[in-house]
Amino acid sequence: MTDGDVLPQAVCVPLCDALSRASTFDAAMAHIEAARLSVLGPGLLTVNLNATTPDDPPDEVQLQRLWSSNPQAYPVAGRKRKTLTPWTRQLLVRAEVFIGEGDEALAQVFDDHALISALGLRAVVNVPLMEDGRCAATFNVLGTRARWTPQEIALVRLLALLATPWVLRARSGAVSG
Repeated sequence: MTDGDVLPQAVCVPLCDALSRASTFDAAMAHIEAARLSVLGPGLLTVNLNATTPDDPPDEVQLQRLWSSNPQAYPVAGRKRKTLTPWTRQLLVRAEVFIGEGDEALAQVFDDHALISALGLRAVVNVPLMEDGRCAATFNVLGTRARWTPQEIALVRLLALLATPWVLRARSGAVSG
């Protein structure tokens, strides 16, 4: 990527064309993942639904994986129960982007940091996907770099925005009690 070039035209035009013709959530996500891979290189993309219900304890958040670029390591439909931590409050409660850079930062946030490290992933950008003013899902990009550039963070946020309508449509059939 060149300075200021968030999404190169050579990636943007084919992505827009492909998304406008995509007929399924999986197809749309595959196009978004191809764009991510083309511009950011090796890494992982997952989408997690905020599957918390009123019956869940007030200090817990339920996450359910809706999509994964590496289903062997991170299978679709996998569920996680998270307590309220600075990370969950920032991302899921306040709906603010989270950027974690370096092995220590990932270890502080993720229970599965050993797997993340074993996959060679060293930095994350978590973007809340919003519906009616609340975080309905998260768009999670992990990369092999130790630090993200401002342009890379902007690209992840743009891809998250493109994924949002697909995620919200797919969510209705994915969350089950």
